[in-house]
Amino acid sequence: MASDRIKGNAVIGQSGGPTAVINQSLVGVVEGLRGGLQAIGAVNTIYGMRNGVRGLIRDELVDLGALHQDRLDLLAMTPSAALASTRDKPDTAYCERILAACRRHDIRYFFYIGGNDSSDTCRIISEMAASSGYEMGCFHVPKTVDNDLVKNDHTPGFPSAARFVAMACMADFLDNVSLPGIKINVIMGRHAGFLTAASALARRSDRDATTDGPQLIYVPEVPFDLDRFVGEVEEVYARKGRCHIAVSEGIQDKDGKAIGATLIKNAQVDAHGNTQLSGSSALGDLLADLLKTRLTPAGGKPPRVRADTFGYIQRCWPDASVIDRIEARRAGRQAAVYALQGHLSGSVAILRTGKGYDGEPYASTFERVELQDVAAKTRHLPPEFLHGTHDVSQAFLDYCRPLVGDLPNFERL
Repeated sequence: MASDRIKGNAVIGQSGGPTAVINQSLVGVVEGLRGGLQAIGAVNTIYGMRNGVRGLIRDELVDLGALHQDRLDLLAMTPSAALASTRDKPDTAYCERILAACRRHDIRYFFYIGGNDSSDTCRIISEMAASSGYEMGCFHVPKTVDNDLVKNDHTPGFPSAARFVAMACMADFLDNVSLPGIKINVIMGRHAGFLTAASALARRSDRDATTDGPQLIYVPEVPFDLDRFVGEVEEVYARKGRCHIAVSEGIQDKDGKAIGATLIKNAQVDAHGNTQLSGSSALGDLLADLLKTRLTPAGGKPPRVRADTFGYIQRCWPDASVIDRIEARRAGRQAAVYALQGHLSGSVAILRTGKGYDGEPYASTFERVELQDVAAKTRHLPPEFLHGTHDVSQAFLDYCRPLVGDLPNFERL
């Protein structure tokens, strides 16, 4: 079998935003290689690239194969990207430097853990290696808290971030009950509303959905109208004397223009051309000011309105979903299995085989999909997960709850 496989070294990188379980995938690839290609003599050294492909072209490599299993196990449970990450978007010239580094270090197996832009980088390098006659396998391991990779039921990193959002909104809602007012939480999600939708899990399942907050949930998939927003908040506030709101950072108007991106003055733009929304409170502040202005009665006091932007804290909170930890590690191992099987490229996709509700246990499996079928594509909340202009459906709750795991059950008087 060893004679049928390319012989050389392997390299693993982490890209994009860190998560609570991205190191599980890193360790999974190492374990998969140790028990597979390295065991049969096809892989000599297992390298890790610091700061993703930026570190690779700078020859900043770590010998991961030398790490003891005890240290790997602890590393897997550690949030954030252990190798450090990058948001570089490689163009053709950059990818030529990446391939040159692979040749320099006799790298024949390239593993990249990241989202849709990372899968596109993997695709470009794979195609470039093939066209130049350099034999190298290129494999993408999925990761993103946004849950926006196509071909996947869900993506490693999302269940843990969704768990954080649900618990944060649960606690924040109880705060809102104690000191009533209007509270806005701005949650990650540039183009996809999965993470913001997870705020609905904060509601107690044994009460009417309109009783527990957030009562209003706004995602990018539903066009956002400021006048309608004010009216919906006013209705809840008039009825309850308080209102709890979850808003995606990527909400868009009817023309598809991101509202937050137009509000941030001197905003930083990353290598992918994206305005960095999570580092600013502009969207929350605008919405809060709008409500204070529009809901203040003539001659009266403005309502108490507060806004928080969850920002980066959502990504690496050290209370990962159990399913997320397991699947992230399995996804890394699976990528190494595809290399062992002789594939030269591919992305690992998670498929749900047991739905996890209505008495059916949750279960999942993996499938290799072509890089070009995932690269640079964005998955959105499907229509069946949405309910009206400001809520999610029971179908979404059924989909998300098994991934997040058990949540606290609080009582109210």
